[in-house]
Amino acid sequence: MAVFKSREESSSAAHASQAFSHGWEWIWRHLANVRRPHVLECGTIRQSSLDVLLARRAKVYVADLITPALENASRFWSKEGKRPVFLTAEFLAQLPPVPPGSLSVIACWGLLDLLPHEALPAMVEHFHSLLQSGGVLFCFLREPSLGSGAEARWWLEALTSLGSRDGKSVIYPYPAVTNREMERIFPGGNVKTFLTRTGRREVLGIK
Repeated sequence: MAVFKSREESSSAAHASQAFSHGWEWIWRHLANVRRPHVLECGTIRQSSLDVLLARRAKVYVADLITPALENASRFWSKEGKRPVFLTAEFLAQLPPVPPGSLSVIACWGLLDLLPHEALPAMVEHFHSLLQSGGVLFCFLREPSLGSGAEARWWLEALTSLGSRDGKSVIYPYPAVTNREMERIFPGGNVKTFLTRTGRREVLGIK
């Protein structure tokens, strides 16, 4: 499977940066004995990410959930009641067919910061159901002090190195998700956090 650079990807290449990831370092050590990890990529996958994962002999599933979350697409909201309700089941229907309990890693990147908090328990519970025992949900969660940059994107440049295209123009639509909240909504509460210098945390939920 080949992934070619989109116009957006090509035009933003000059603004991309690269950084070591302690979270992904932990993930690959944790999965050292998994010969063929199954990975769900929840963003717009780049060729470099695909190359890295295929070199690791991964089976890769792709579903860009980030773009419709950023666009706040109206089809995922019900406005029949007094207040709009996010349609979590319809949003998750964008995922490809993935057998329950089969995934080694789910890379949801900054997705959770783009969704209403009331949708997160069902969202995270569904992700958890797709993970195999020992599988990992990887996400970025912003610090409360970081008020904008919702359009940021990340991808793998190497197993432990992330490329990123940061932004500062799009305001985050919802309050920051705390570590305590993540521990509460991730079944079992087994969560690891790695701090970065970007105003975001690398947060791992381990099944």
